[in-house]
Order: sequence, then structure tokens, then C-alpha cells
Amino acid sequence: MTLDQALAFALMGVTIGFFLWGRFAYDAVALGALLAGVLLGVVPADKAFEGFSDDVVLIVAAALVISQAVARSGAVETILRPITPRLRTVSVQVPVLVGATMLLSVFTKNVGALAIMMPVALQIARRTGTPPAAMLMPMAAAAMVGGVVTLVGTAPNIIMSRVREELTGTPFHMFDYTPVGLGVCAVALLFLSVGWRLLPGGRRGAASMEAAFNISHYTLEARLPDEGEAVGLTVAELEALAEGEVQVSAVLPPRQSSPDGADEAMAKGAGAEPSPDHPLPAGQALILRGEPADLERLVARAELILAEDEFTRDDPDTDADDQQVMEGVITGDSPMVGRTPAALSLRNRHGLSLLAVSRRGERHIQERLSDLRLRAGDVVLLRGLAASMPDKMGELRVLPLAERDMALGRGRRSWIPLAVLAAAMAIVAAGLLPIAVAFFGAVVAMFALRVMSARDAYQAVDWPVVVLLAALIPVSGAIQHTGGTDLLAGWLTGAVQGLPGMAALGVTMMLAMAVTPFLNNAATVLVMGPIAATLASKLGLNPDPFLMAVALGAASDFLTPIGHQCNTLVMGPGGYRFGDYARLGLPLSILMLLVGVPLIALFWPLAPH
Repeated sequence: MTLDQALAFALMGVTIGFFLWGRFAYDAVALGALLAGVLLGVVPADKAFEGFSDDVVLIVAAALVISQAVARSGAVETILRPITPRLRTVSVQVPVLVGATMLLSVFTKNVGALAIMMPVALQIARRTGTPPAAMLMPMAAAAMVGGVVTLVGTAPNIIMSRVREELTGTPFHMFDYTPVGLGVCAVALLFLSVGWRLLPGGRRGAASMEAAFNISHYTLEARLPDEGEAVGLTVAELEALAEGEVQVSAVLPPRQSSPDGADEAMAKGAGAEPSPDHPLPAGQALILRGEPADLERLVARAELILAEDEFTRDDPDTDADDQQVMEGVITGDSPMVGRTPAALSLRNRHGLSLLAVSRRGERHIQERLSDLRLRAGDVVLLRGLAASMPDKMGELRVLPLAERDMALGRGRRSWIPLAVLAAAMAIVAAGLLPIAVAFFGAVVAMFALRVMSARDAYQAVDWPVVVLLAALIPVSGAIQHTGGTDLLAGWLTGAVQGLPGMAALGVTMMLAMAVTPFLNNAATVLVMGPIAATLASKLGLNPDPFLMAVALGAASDFLTPIGHQCNTLVMGPGGYRFGDYARLGLPLSILMLLVGVPLIALFWPLAPH
């Protein structure tokens, strides 16, 4: 072993040790490792920052942005809407949610797919009384398994494609993973449909930020469109569109135009409390009451028009992406106390729109929000320009609440993100553009079509993961460039010498599965990929199945809550403990090994070309 090899191994060993210790953030450890590599001389100074320009970093970041756009579009909820009322028992809920998550993760980043499906699962759990713990961990496992089907489903596949290109000159393509991936997905789906019973009962999810707010239902004003699904429905039928989670508190009298043609309503007074069979004609104004998420779903599904949206004028100097929605509580010394939004000229003078109000001690608000006299302690949902919102709320002495994601008033649901994603996938599959360019183009298209703002895109990117990847690429490359991979492959070759090729393939996948719960799966691929390829060469076998085995093993990270973001994401809402993951993850890992190795050998023959 040369000095450079020893230094490269020592650097990687110390880095892994810090990862396992968990005292410092992963991205900080990776950056420290990169700096140490440069100072030790095992990472050339002129190549230290090549990772930040690597295609894999762009692909992962773009996949997260696209996944967030799809999640916000509500398209998945719309697709699942016909079947969600039928999901009444856990034995039906788990297979459907697992299958949907698995299918979605085939085409989007697996973390994004899980983030899209989790609100659906939690909504079903709330409605049916099913413990979220029975659904969330199987869904997390399904997201990870579904991600192995295509190039873009999971980071290990993307990174392994790059590793293969460096080693052989040809990367893995979009659907090279698909034959093996579909096979393991079928087995995983069957197992997870019944395997949820291995999880302990009685787990309760951690209290969320939503619970911390403990805010009474919001009240908002909206009207029916001139045509659409909701026109002509009764009050009861409209409430049924929200699955009973939104109440129609009042139907309002028609607006009257002022003599000078101003847009402000002249009709005053409260609306009438409707009977369940009251018909709702086109243009009928309503007062609705419910949780913000439920209100947003009903507004989107029934294509209702928020009262404030009717008066929002197009400003050529203002982009809709600059709009922000914030929650705040009216303080006792606010100039809003005792006055109505109309009297305050809230929209014209302050540039704010009052979307909804929550008032304790008053179950039903039955008057137009523009005519509602505001009180100290009212919680209001305000929309305005992001740049001026803090100043405006300060002027009005409205105390902002801790930030939480509020979809209400931030735009309508759309099929555009799914269409853009499908177009990008088709372009890559046809070989017209590289994956990095296609996904970068998809993000730009999202901006151009105004389905996502730049601010939302920056928030969607998991920057610590991006920094981790960019910093570890040159660090892991140090082992290869110093000849360390050849050395490790020699040791591994001695360990598997005399074993059949299938057994060597199984050992390779098992090592990747053993390492990835404790080392980030991206780092596992970066380190083990070159080692596996060198091992195959020493055994006189085709390197491709060994690369596939590492990618599949690194993606099969079911054993701990810290190894993969999907596992971490469900830990709090599911109320899981560290040991719960092995209950479901260990048998699933064994299944992946028993099924994955033969499938890899079948579709990627071990014999050299």
C-alpha cells in the first residue's frame, strides 16, 4: 500500500466515522473531508470543485424541484380521488397506497414521491381512524423500491450511471434498470401488502406543527364559477366533494355594483344559513368553513373563485410568483381592530388581500369578509407581495405566526407539472437529450409556465444532499485515482475466490446493503461502484451486473431511520422507534437479495461480452 493510498483510505475511514457518529451534519462532514483531501494531496486542487459541476448534482436537484411541483399541483390527489372513499380498512389502504407510491417513484425522485403521497395517507388515516404507522413505513419502503426501476427514481441509479460512464465510456440509460426493477417491485408489493402486520401496534405519530397551532377552522368567501362540476349542486352535494370536511356556513345575496362601476360590493348584511338541499346556481357566493388544506381541496376541485381573486387586477410590473401567503394574529393595538377590510382599504392602500379568518368563540361567520369587523385575537390569512409582506404586517401590527405550508390562495391545481415531467421522460427515453439537460429544461419550463416560482424551487431542493454529493465525488474519486480500488478489489477477490459468479454477485450486493444504512447511499455507490467493477474484472466477469448489484443494494436501505431520507421522513408522523424499522426492513432486505441477484444475472449475464 502506497502512502497516497493509505491517506485516501484514512480520509474515507475518518469521514465514515464522522457520519456514523452523527455529531455533525452530513454536508459539513463532506466539506471538511474535501478540504482535508486537498491539504493531504490525495485530491488535486484543480479538481476539488468538479463535483459541484457534475451532472449528477444537477439531476438530483432538478428531480427534487419537479417532484415538489407535482406534489403542489394536486394532480395525484385528483387521480386517486375516485378510490380514496373506498379505502375503509387498513388491509385495503396499505396495498393501494404502497402501489401508488411505488408507481409514482418510478418517474419522480423517491423522496418526492413519498412527500406527494404522505398527505393522502394522513388524510385517509384521519378519516378512517387507521393508525398512520400501519401505512407510512410500507410507503417509505415502496418509494425506495419503486425508485430502482428507472434512472431518475433514486440517486444511486443516477450516480451509478456516471460511474459506469467513467469506467466503460457508456452510462446506464433511462430504462436499463427496468427489467430488474419491475421484478423486485412485484415481490416487494406483495410482501408490503401483508408485511405491515409485522409492525408494532399502538404507535402514535409525533405532534405536528399543525397541532401546535391549534387554530379553529378558517372561514373564507368564494363563489361558484359560471360553469363547472359544482354548478347546480345542492349544499350537501358540495360539502360531499370535500368529504364532509368543509361546511357551507352561509349563502350570500348577489353583489350590487356601485353607480360609478367600482368593483366593491354594495350588498351588506349576513347571508342565510342554507338547508342541505339548497341548490347552488352559477355565480352563487358562499361562506365556507374548514381547515386550510380541506378548503384548498374544495376550492380546487369545485373550481371556486376566492372573493379576493375577483378584485385582483393584473399589474404588468408584478409577477404572480412574487405573491406570498402568511398567517398572523391581530394584536390589540392594531388599526384593524373594530374595522372592516373594506373600510381599511386593505387591498388598495396596503396591497394585502384577506383570504380567510379564524375567530375563537364564534362558530359561524355568515357575512362577507369585506364587511366583517375584525377583532383583536383574530387569526387572518393574508396574501401580498413577498418583498413587502413583513413591512405591511408590521404597519398593521399583525403578529406573524410560525411559518407552515399554506396552499390556500397560492394558485390553482394543474396537470402541467405532470405533462412537463412526462415530456422530459420521453425526451430522455428517445435519446434526444441527456438526462441532465432534459431535467434542467423541465425546471425552466416550470418557471416559464408559471406553475412554480424560483423561491419555491430553491426551497424544494435539499441543499445538504446536493452539497454532500458535490463534495464526496472528488473525495471518493481519490481512492480510485490512487489505486485504492484495485487494492480493495484484490482483497475482496481473495475473499470470494473459488465461489461461483452468482455467489460473488450476492456478496457484492450484500456488502452494499450492509454499508448503506450507516453511510449515505450516494456515498456507498461512489465508493463501492469502482471496487465492484474492479472485482468483476479480476474474476473475469462482466462488470455491469456487479454495478447493478451495488446500485440495488445501496437503494435497499430499509433497516434504520437514518440511512435514507424516506425512512427519516415517516419517523415522526408514524411514531416509529429505531428498532421498528428492522421488523419490516430485515425480511424485505432478504427478499430483495434473494430476488435481485438472480434477476440481475438473468438480464445482465455474468459472462464477459
